Amino acid sequence: MISTLIVVLCLVTGSVSHVIYDIQNRLKEDLELEKQLKLINKPPIKSIHTKFGDIVDCIDINKQLAFDHPLLKDHKLQRKPNFGKTSVKTSPARSIFGLDKDKCPLGTVPIRRTTKDDLIREKSLLNDHMIMTQKAPGIHLAEVSLSSYYGPYYGVTGTNSIYNPKLNRTDQISLSNLWVQNGQGDAGNKISVGWHVLPNLYGNDATYFYSTWTSDNYKRTGCYNLRCPGFVQTSKGFYLGARAPNVSIYGGVMYEVKLSISQDIVTKNWWFQWNDINVGYFPAALFSNLASADVVGWGGRTRTPPGTPSPPMGSGHFPDYKIDHACYFSFLSFQDASGKHYGPQKFRVKPFTDNSDCYGVIYYGFRSKPNVGYSLQFGGPGGNCGD
Repeated sequence: MISTLIVVLCLVTGSVSHVIYDIQNRLKEDLELEKQLKLINKPPIKSIHTKFGDIVDCIDINKQLAFDHPLLKDHKLQRKPNFGKTSVKTSPARSIFGLDKDKCPLGTVPIRRTTKDDLIREKSLLNDHMIMTQKAPGIHLAEVSLSSYYGPYYGVTGTNSIYNPKLNRTDQISLSNLWVQNGQGDAGNKISVGWHVLPNLYGNDATYFYSTWTSDNYKRTGCYNLRCPGFVQTSKGFYLGARAPNVSIYGGVMYEVKLSISQDIVTKNWWFQWNDINVGYFPAALFSNLASADVVGWGGRTRTPPGTPSPPMGSGHFPDYKIDHACYFSFLSFQDASGKHYGPQKFRVKPFTDNSDCYGVIYYGFRSKPNVGYSLQFGGPGGNCGD
Protein backbone atom coordinates (compact mmCIF):
# COMPACT_ATOMS: atom_id res chain seq x y z
CA MET A 1 0.00 0.00 0.00
CA ILE A 2 2.76 2.42 1.00
CA SER A 3 4.81 1.49 -2.05
CA THR A 4 1.79 2.07 -4.30
CA LEU A 5 1.27 5.52 -2.72
CA ILE A 6 4.91 6.41 -3.30
CA VAL A 7 4.62 5.41 -6.95
CA VAL A 8 1.47 7.53 -7.37
CA LEU A 9 3.16 10.51 -5.68
CA CYS A 10 6.17 10.14 -7.95
CA LEU A 11 3.93 10.03 -11.02
CA VAL A 12 1.96 13.08 -9.88
CA THR A 13 5.15 14.98 -8.99
CA GLY A 14 6.67 14.06 -12.34
CA SER A 15 3.52 15.17 -14.16
CA VAL A 16 3.49 18.51 -12.33
CA SER A 17 7.17 19.03 -13.10
CA HIS A 18 6.49 18.32 -16.77
CA VAL A 19 3.64 20.85 -16.82
CA ILE A 20 5.81 23.50 -15.14
CA TYR A 21 8.63 22.79 -17.60
CA ASP A 22 6.19 23.06 -20.51
CA ILE A 23 4.82 26.39 -19.22
CA GLN A 24 8.34 27.75 -18.76
CA ASN A 25 9.24 26.75 -22.32
CA ARG A 26 6.13 28.43 -23.72
CA LEU A 27 6.85 31.61 -21.79
CA LYS A 28 10.42 31.56 -23.06
CA GLU A 29 9.20 31.08 -26.65
CA ASP A 30 6.66 33.90 -26.27
CA LEU A 31 9.34 36.25 -24.97
CA GLU A 32 11.60 35.35 -27.88
CA LEU A 33 8.77 35.95 -30.37
CA GLU A 34 7.98 39.31 -28.80
CA LYS A 35 11.65 40.22 -29.03
CA GLN A 36 11.70 39.32 -32.73
CA LEU A 37 8.51 41.29 -33.41
CA LYS A 38 9.98 44.35 -31.73
CA LEU A 39 13.01 44.16 -34.03
CA ILE A 40 10.95 43.55 -37.18
CA ASN A 41 8.02 45.93 -36.64
CA LYS A 42 9.31 49.48 -36.41
CA PRO A 43 7.19 52.18 -34.66
CA PRO A 44 4.64 53.41 -37.24
CA ILE A 45 3.78 56.99 -38.13
CA LYS A 46 0.42 55.71 -39.36
CA SER A 47 -1.25 52.29 -39.70
CA ILE A 48 -3.58 51.20 -42.49
CA HIS A 49 -6.03 48.28 -42.21
CA THR A 50 -6.48 46.60 -45.59
CA LYS A 51 -9.73 45.01 -46.73
CA PHE A 52 -8.07 41.61 -46.35
CA GLY A 53 -7.45 42.07 -42.62
CA ASP A 54 -3.74 42.87 -42.86
CA ILE A 55 -2.17 45.84 -41.12
CA VAL A 56 0.25 47.97 -43.11
CA ASP A 57 2.45 50.30 -41.06
CA CYS A 58 3.82 53.54 -42.48
CA ILE A 59 7.43 53.60 -41.28
CA ASP A 60 9.92 56.47 -41.43
CA ILE A 61 11.82 55.76 -44.64
CA ASN A 62 15.15 56.25 -42.84
CA LYS A 63 14.23 53.86 -39.99
CA GLN A 64 13.05 50.83 -41.97
CA LEU A 65 14.29 47.34 -41.23
CA ALA A 66 16.82 47.33 -44.11
CA PHE A 67 19.12 49.66 -42.21
CA ASP A 68 19.49 47.12 -39.40
CA HIS A 69 21.63 45.03 -41.76
CA PRO A 70 25.32 45.32 -40.73
CA LEU A 71 26.37 45.83 -44.36
CA LEU A 72 24.03 48.83 -44.63
CA LYS A 73 25.12 50.60 -41.46
CA ASP A 74 26.51 53.59 -43.36
CA HIS A 75 24.30 53.17 -46.43
CA LYS A 76 23.03 56.36 -48.05
CA LEU A 77 19.37 56.13 -49.02
CA GLN A 78 18.76 56.33 -52.77
CA ARG A 79 15.28 57.77 -53.31
CA LYS A 80 15.05 57.11 -57.05
CA PRO A 81 17.15 55.35 -59.68
CA ASN A 82 19.34 56.98 -62.30
CA PHE A 83 17.11 55.75 -65.06
CA GLY A 84 13.49 56.24 -66.13
CA LYS A 85 10.84 53.74 -67.10
CA THR A 86 11.78 50.46 -68.69
CA SER A 87 10.21 51.64 -71.98
CA VAL A 88 8.61 48.29 -72.71
CA LYS A 89 4.98 48.04 -73.80
CA THR A 90 2.33 46.41 -71.66
CA SER A 91 -0.82 44.63 -72.78
CA PRO A 92 -4.34 45.97 -72.19
CA ALA A 93 -5.08 43.39 -69.47
CA ARG A 94 -5.87 44.75 -66.02
CA SER A 95 -3.16 45.31 -63.42
CA ILE A 96 -3.68 45.53 -59.66
CA PHE A 97 -1.53 45.63 -56.55
CA GLY A 98 -0.54 47.78 -53.57
CA LEU A 99 -2.61 50.08 -51.41
CA ASP A 100 -5.90 51.28 -52.87
CA LYS A 101 -6.56 54.93 -51.99
CA ASP A 102 -5.09 55.33 -48.51
CA LYS A 103 -1.34 55.71 -49.06
CA CYS A 104 1.40 56.42 -46.56
CA PRO A 105 2.43 60.02 -45.77
CA LEU A 106 5.41 61.64 -47.44
CA GLY A 107 8.69 60.45 -45.94
CA THR A 108 7.29 57.06 -44.92
CA VAL A 109 7.00 53.67 -46.60
CA PRO A 110 4.34 50.94 -46.24
CA ILE A 111 5.48 47.76 -44.49
CA ARG A 112 3.16 44.79 -43.93
CA ARG A 113 3.08 44.20 -40.18
CA THR A 114 4.43 40.85 -38.97
CA THR A 115 2.36 39.07 -36.31
CA LYS A 116 3.20 36.41 -33.75
CA ASP A 117 1.18 33.90 -35.78
CA ASP A 118 3.31 34.76 -38.83
CA LEU A 119 6.50 33.91 -36.92
CA ILE A 120 5.03 30.67 -35.57
CA ARG A 121 3.99 29.54 -39.06
CA GLU A 122 7.36 30.43 -40.52
CA LYS A 123 9.04 27.83 -38.32
CA SER A 124 7.53 25.21 -40.62
CA LEU A 125 8.96 26.90 -43.71
CA LEU A 126 12.40 25.45 -42.93
CA ASN A 127 14.50 25.99 -46.07
CA ASP A 128 11.64 26.71 -48.45
CA HIS A 129 13.79 29.42 -50.05
CA MET A 130 15.69 26.49 -51.55
CA ILE A 131 12.87 26.31 -54.10
CA MET A 132 14.95 28.91 -55.96
CA THR A 133 17.92 26.54 -56.29
CA GLN A 134 16.35 23.27 -57.46
CA LYS A 135 18.53 21.40 -54.97
CA ALA A 136 15.87 20.17 -52.54
CA PRO A 137 13.45 17.25 -53.08
CA GLY A 138 9.96 17.97 -54.39
CA ILE A 139 10.95 21.02 -56.48
CA HIS A 140 9.78 21.25 -60.10
CA LEU A 141 10.09 24.05 -62.63
CA ALA A 142 9.12 25.29 -66.07
CA GLU A 143 11.30 28.21 -67.05
CA VAL A 144 13.01 30.09 -69.84
CA SER A 145 16.46 31.54 -69.23
CA LEU A 146 18.97 33.51 -71.29
CA SER A 147 22.27 31.77 -71.88
CA SER A 148 25.30 33.11 -70.00
CA TYR A 149 27.13 33.00 -73.34
CA TYR A 150 25.32 36.19 -74.42
CA GLY A 151 25.73 38.02 -71.10
CA PRO A 152 26.46 39.83 -68.94
CA TYR A 153 23.00 41.23 -68.18
CA TYR A 154 21.97 44.27 -66.18
CA GLY A 155 18.22 43.92 -66.06
CA VAL A 156 15.17 41.81 -66.90
CA THR A 157 11.55 42.75 -67.58
CA GLY A 158 8.26 40.99 -68.29
CA THR A 159 4.51 41.39 -67.89
CA ASN A 160 3.15 38.46 -65.88
CA SER A 161 -0.43 37.17 -65.71
CA ILE A 162 -1.58 36.59 -62.12
CA TYR A 163 -3.28 33.37 -61.02
CA ASN A 164 -4.22 31.54 -57.84
CA PRO A 165 -3.20 27.88 -58.27
CA LYS A 166 -5.05 25.68 -55.77
CA LEU A 167 -2.65 23.80 -53.51
CA ASN A 168 -3.34 20.34 -52.12
CA ARG A 169 -1.58 21.01 -48.81
CA THR A 170 -0.62 24.01 -46.68
CA ASP A 171 3.07 23.06 -46.87
CA GLN A 172 3.28 23.47 -50.66
CA ILE A 173 4.40 26.40 -52.81
CA SER A 174 3.49 27.50 -56.32
CA LEU A 175 5.06 30.62 -57.81
CA SER A 176 5.75 32.72 -60.88
CA ASN A 177 8.87 34.85 -61.09
CA LEU A 178 11.56 36.59 -63.07
CA TRP A 179 15.12 36.83 -61.81
CA VAL A 180 18.72 37.94 -62.17
CA GLN A 181 21.50 35.61 -61.07
CA ASN A 182 25.27 35.36 -61.05
CA GLY A 183 27.64 32.62 -59.94
CA GLN A 184 27.26 28.98 -58.99
CA GLY A 185 27.23 27.02 -55.72
CA ASP A 186 27.92 29.04 -52.57
CA ALA A 187 28.93 31.95 -54.81
CA GLY A 188 25.42 32.06 -56.26
CA ASN A 189 23.80 35.50 -55.96
CA LYS A 190 20.17 35.88 -57.00
CA ILE A 191 17.19 38.24 -56.88
CA SER A 192 13.73 36.89 -57.67
CA VAL A 193 10.43 38.79 -57.82
CA GLY A 194 6.90 37.76 -58.74
CA TRP A 195 3.82 36.26 -57.11
CA HIS A 196 3.32 33.10 -55.10
CA VAL A 197 0.85 31.03 -53.09
CA LEU A 198 2.50 30.07 -49.80
CA PRO A 199 0.12 29.32 -46.88
CA ASN A 200 2.91 28.75 -44.36
CA LEU A 201 4.02 32.34 -44.86
CA TYR A 202 0.69 34.17 -44.98
CA GLY A 203 -1.77 31.84 -43.23
CA ASN A 204 -4.04 31.44 -46.27
CA ASP A 205 -4.00 30.23 -49.87
CA ALA A 206 -4.33 33.63 -51.54
CA THR A 207 -1.85 35.03 -54.07
CA TYR A 208 0.77 37.53 -52.87
CA PHE A 209 3.49 39.58 -54.51
CA TYR A 210 6.93 38.75 -53.17
CA SER A 211 10.67 38.99 -53.55
CA THR A 212 13.62 37.01 -52.28
CA TRP A 213 17.39 37.43 -52.55
CA THR A 214 20.60 35.65 -51.58
CA SER A 215 24.34 36.24 -51.66
CA ASP A 216 25.37 32.61 -51.01
CA ASN A 217 22.85 30.42 -52.84
CA TYR A 218 20.43 30.54 -49.87
CA LYS A 219 22.90 28.83 -47.57
CA ARG A 220 22.90 31.50 -44.85
CA THR A 221 21.22 34.46 -46.55
CA GLY A 222 17.80 34.75 -48.06
CA CYS A 223 14.25 35.40 -46.90
CA TYR A 224 10.89 36.31 -48.34
CA ASN A 225 9.94 39.97 -48.60
CA LEU A 226 11.15 41.90 -45.54
CA ARG A 227 11.50 39.04 -43.06
CA CYS A 228 15.19 39.89 -42.81
CA PRO A 229 16.95 43.25 -43.39
CA GLY A 230 18.08 44.02 -46.93
CA PHE A 231 15.50 45.37 -49.37
CA VAL A 232 15.16 49.16 -49.18
CA GLN A 233 11.57 50.31 -49.71
CA THR A 234 11.07 53.70 -51.41
CA SER A 235 7.45 53.68 -52.65
CA LYS A 236 4.75 55.03 -50.34
CA GLY A 237 1.96 53.12 -52.08
CA PHE A 238 3.33 49.69 -53.05
CA TYR A 239 4.90 47.08 -50.82
CA LEU A 240 6.20 43.52 -50.74
CA GLY A 241 3.80 40.95 -49.34
CA ALA A 242 0.76 42.73 -50.82
CA ARG A 243 -2.18 40.47 -51.61
CA ALA A 244 -3.53 40.32 -55.16
CA PRO A 245 -7.19 41.42 -54.89
CA ASN A 246 -8.06 39.81 -58.24
CA VAL A 247 -6.60 36.96 -60.26
CA SER A 248 -6.95 35.79 -63.85
CA ILE A 249 -9.63 33.35 -64.93
CA TYR A 250 -8.84 30.60 -67.43
CA GLY A 251 -10.37 31.70 -70.73
CA GLY A 252 -11.70 34.88 -69.12
CA VAL A 253 -10.51 38.18 -67.66
CA MET A 254 -6.73 38.52 -67.38
CA TYR A 255 -5.03 40.37 -64.53
CA GLU A 256 -1.33 41.05 -64.82
CA VAL A 257 1.60 43.02 -63.46
CA LYS A 258 4.66 44.36 -65.23
CA LEU A 259 7.81 43.39 -63.31
CA SER A 260 11.38 44.48 -63.74
CA ILE A 261 14.73 44.24 -61.98
CA SER A 262 17.29 46.76 -63.27
CA GLN A 263 20.73 47.77 -62.08
CA ASP A 264 21.44 51.44 -61.50
CA ILE A 265 24.52 52.24 -63.59
CA VAL A 266 25.78 54.73 -60.98
CA THR A 267 25.10 53.14 -57.57
CA LYS A 268 25.02 49.51 -58.85
CA ASN A 269 21.92 48.93 -56.70
CA TRP A 270 19.29 46.59 -58.18
CA TRP A 271 15.93 48.35 -58.50
CA PHE A 272 12.58 46.56 -58.45
CA GLN A 273 9.66 48.06 -60.38
CA TRP A 274 5.95 47.17 -60.56
CA ASN A 275 4.17 48.71 -63.55
CA ASP A 276 7.01 51.25 -63.87
CA ILE A 277 6.63 52.29 -60.22
CA ASN A 278 9.88 52.18 -58.23
CA VAL A 279 9.04 49.96 -55.25
CA GLY A 280 12.60 49.98 -53.90
CA TYR A 281 16.00 48.42 -54.37
CA PHE A 282 18.42 45.73 -53.26
CA PRO A 283 21.66 47.55 -52.30
CA ALA A 284 24.82 46.43 -54.08
CA ALA A 285 26.50 46.02 -50.67
CA LEU A 286 24.30 42.99 -49.92
CA PHE A 287 25.87 40.87 -52.63
CA SER A 288 29.16 39.09 -52.93
CA ASN A 289 28.95 38.40 -56.66
CA LEU A 290 26.30 40.45 -58.44
CA ALA A 291 28.11 43.27 -60.24
CA SER A 292 26.17 41.94 -63.23
CA ALA A 293 24.07 38.85 -64.00
CA ASP A 294 25.23 35.90 -66.05
CA VAL A 295 21.67 34.46 -66.21
CA VAL A 296 18.23 36.07 -66.30
CA GLY A 297 14.92 34.30 -66.75
CA TRP A 298 11.18 33.92 -66.40
CA GLY A 299 8.86 31.08 -65.38
CA GLY A 300 7.31 29.08 -62.58
CA ARG A 301 8.22 26.67 -59.80
CA THR A 302 6.45 24.41 -57.33
CA ARG A 303 7.47 22.54 -54.22
CA THR A 304 5.80 19.75 -52.25
CA PRO A 305 7.02 17.45 -49.46
CA PRO A 306 8.74 14.30 -50.79
CA GLY A 307 6.36 11.53 -51.75
CA THR A 308 3.32 13.78 -52.23
CA PRO A 309 1.60 14.99 -55.43
CA SER A 310 2.84 18.35 -56.75
CA PRO A 311 0.45 21.32 -56.92
CA PRO A 312 -0.68 23.14 -60.09
CA MET A 313 1.57 25.80 -61.57
CA GLY A 314 0.30 29.03 -63.11
CA SER A 315 -3.29 28.58 -64.31
CA GLY A 316 -2.99 24.82 -63.82
CA HIS A 317 -3.00 24.30 -67.60
CA PHE A 318 -0.30 23.50 -70.13
CA PRO A 319 0.77 26.13 -72.71
CA ASP A 320 -1.37 25.94 -75.85
CA TYR A 321 -0.64 29.20 -77.72
CA LYS A 322 -3.84 30.82 -76.35
CA ILE A 323 -2.88 33.78 -74.19
CA ASP A 324 -5.85 33.47 -71.82
CA HIS A 325 -5.18 29.81 -71.02
CA ALA A 326 -1.73 29.11 -69.55
CA CYS A 327 0.14 31.64 -67.39
CA TYR A 328 2.28 33.99 -69.47
CA PHE A 329 5.11 36.48 -69.49
CA SER A 330 4.70 38.99 -72.31
CA PHE A 331 6.82 41.90 -73.58
CA LEU A 332 10.01 40.23 -72.34
CA SER A 333 13.27 42.13 -72.44
CA PHE A 334 16.78 42.05 -71.05
CA GLN A 335 19.12 44.95 -70.42
CA ASP A 336 22.72 45.23 -71.57
CA ALA A 337 25.59 47.34 -70.17
CA SER A 338 24.42 50.42 -72.09
CA GLY A 339 21.06 50.33 -70.34
CA LYS A 340 19.15 49.47 -73.51
CA HIS A 341 16.43 46.81 -73.52
CA TYR A 342 16.19 44.06 -76.10
CA GLY A 343 13.70 41.30 -76.77
CA PRO A 344 15.40 37.89 -76.55
CA GLN A 345 15.78 36.11 -79.87
CA LYS A 346 14.92 32.39 -79.88
CA PHE A 347 18.52 31.30 -80.36
CA ARG A 348 19.48 33.06 -77.10
CA VAL A 349 17.00 31.33 -74.81
CA LYS A 350 16.82 27.96 -73.09
CA PRO A 351 13.34 26.63 -72.22
CA PHE A 352 13.44 23.92 -69.55
CA THR A 353 11.03 21.78 -67.58
CA ASP A 354 12.18 18.87 -65.46
CA ASN A 355 8.93 16.89 -65.88
CA SER A 356 6.90 17.45 -69.05
CA ASP A 357 4.10 15.20 -67.77
CA CYS A 358 3.36 17.73 -65.03
CA TYR A 359 4.38 21.11 -66.43
CA GLY A 360 5.23 22.68 -69.76
CA VAL A 361 6.90 25.81 -71.10
CA ILE A 362 6.93 27.31 -74.60
CA TYR A 363 8.96 30.31 -75.71
CA TYR A 364 7.26 31.96 -78.68
CA GLY A 365 9.71 34.67 -79.58
CA PHE A 366 8.01 37.77 -81.00
CA ARG A 367 4.22 37.58 -81.42
CA SER A 368 2.23 40.39 -83.04
CA LYS A 369 -1.08 38.50 -82.95
CA PRO A 370 -1.99 38.70 -80.17
CA ASN A 371 0.10 41.80 -79.51
CA VAL A 372 2.27 40.45 -76.68
CA GLY A 373 5.77 41.10 -78.02
CA TYR A 374 8.43 38.59 -77.02
CA SER A 375 6.53 36.13 -74.85
CA LEU A 376 6.27 32.69 -73.28
CA GLN A 377 3.75 30.50 -71.49
CA PHE A 378 4.28 27.97 -68.75
CA GLY A 379 2.44 25.85 -66.20
CA GLY A 380 0.47 22.67 -65.77
CA PRO A 381 -1.66 20.56 -63.43
CA GLY A 382 1.13 18.97 -61.40
CA GLY A 383 0.38 15.53 -59.98
CA ASN A 384 2.72 12.62 -59.32
CA CYS A 385 5.85 14.37 -60.53
CA GLY A 386 8.44 12.51 -58.45
CA ASP A 387 11.04 13.89 -56.06
